[in-house]
Amino acid sequence: MTPTIEIDHLTKRYDATTAVDDLTLQVPQGSVCGLLGPNGSGKTTTFKCMLGLAQASSGTVRFDGVPLAPQTFERLAYVPEKSMLYEWMTCAEHLEVVRRSCTRYDSARAAQLMALFGLDQRKKAKTLSKGQRTALMLVLAFCTRPEILVLDEPASGLDPVYQRSVLDLIIDAAAGGATVIFSSHQITQVERAADRLAIIKGGRLILEGELDTLKSSERIVEAIFEQPPVLNGIANDPRVRRIEQSGRVVRVHVRHDGEGFARALAALGPKHVEILDQSLEELFLNVVAGSAGTVGAPS
Repeated sequence: MTPTIEIDHLTKRYDATTAVDDLTLQVPQGSVCGLLGPNGSGKTTTFKCMLGLAQASSGTVRFDGVPLAPQTFERLAYVPEKSMLYEWMTCAEHLEVVRRSCTRYDSARAAQLMALFGLDQRKKAKTLSKGQRTALMLVLAFCTRPEILVLDEPASGLDPVYQRSVLDLIIDAAAGGATVIFSSHQITQVERAADRLAIIKGGRLILEGELDTLKSSERIVEAIFEQPPVLNGIANDPRVRRIEQSGRVVRVHVRHDGEGFARALAALGPKHVEILDQSLEELFLNVVAGSAGTVGAPS
């Protein structure tokens, strides 16, 4: 089946700087792909190249197997990281522009979204706060019920209640068949809304795949002892990637066979042993802090 979003060997150079480096990524129809990376890793540049806002140095981007074309924007919505609103126009006038230019505009949906974010249609964009500007751009994107959503920091500047609303909108859109790719600096947002993950660093893709599969690729074995333990060379076990010890508590990051390692650790006589799932934050930090590793699996 052809993926809805297909990025193939995308590269973008600015003089001597390579902002995106041979990036290949696919997002299936109906999926939500969270794009994570440190500041300056190339997330925004990737989105700009996808949408023709920046010209790629090499590589291709296809939507349902077809290169970007004017008619693609009939079914695609984009929310940029920085405001692209017209300062002198009111919220109502922004909606009117979308109504006139997009055949998929849904006036009832627009009214619902304006109420959701508490926006006043009479206010001009220049009077809106950063969060309200973001909210208005989200209204303009979701009111067309798009089939493809490209969202760059879509919850930026919003308070926690509205951030949750944004994530719910993303999840609901995907449940209805839309395909979403979004970036965020808040890992918890990606963990809640995404079913797929892509991590880029220095413009290169260093990890991608289904979120649950990636998180389960490493387990954490936690043990609590009566006294600070002597670990007797456990760090040399080939299953161990990293050990954290804080007094009587030991947390061991295990690449595979978490159950078997837990039994080995239990032989040291702890009060309690537990196998924990790896959080997305731990996965992200482990991958980004290390070398590029192998795409598709944590290093």
